[in-house]
Amino acid sequence: MTESSGAILASESRPEGRGTGTDPSKRLHVHVAVENLDTSIRFYSVLFAAEPVVLKSDYAKWMLEDPRVNFAISQRGARPGIQHLGIQVESSADLEQVYARLARAQRPVLDEGKTTCCYAQSEKSWIEDPQGVRWETFLTTGESPVYGHDPVRARAESTAAEATASQGAGAACCGPTCSTSRGMGTP
Repeated sequence: MTESSGAILASESRPEGRGTGTDPSKRLHVHVAVENLDTSIRFYSVLFAAEPVVLKSDYAKWMLEDPRVNFAISQRGARPGIQHLGIQVESSADLEQVYARLARAQRPVLDEGKTTCCYAQSEKSWIEDPQGVRWETFLTTGESPVYGHDPVRARAESTAAEATASQGAGAACCGPTCSTSRGMGTP
């Protein structure tokens, strides 16, 4: 099989726009915890050839179109590295579609609902993949002057911090451990 025939077969096996990365109403989200925010802002601004669209004393975010990604970094005490991944949608209908996928994934889901996080108002849920990588699914509905705090997230973080204290996990606004959600009335 040649490369071109493999590409044709791959594109013919999926309905238009599904799994091809061409859906403009969704964007990949990556959040990285960093040791030095200023150094990281300079690095990512050069890498992306763009300045952050949100810049705070402990946080920066780029909303890139090529590749279509919401890339955020923060310096809030978490261990440096990828904090979580996510899927950001642009409408309530898209959010419902993504939530339906989470339900079919047969993993515990933490449904935060409306919350404030990362200097934004949003509606979100969390799930962990089989390796424990946290995935956030969310719709941003507005800006916030504060980074954010949520009582459901605080309970999840407290339980997760107790369970992972020996691993040195840092508490942060984003990314509760979804496996702690069972005691909070979520599936």
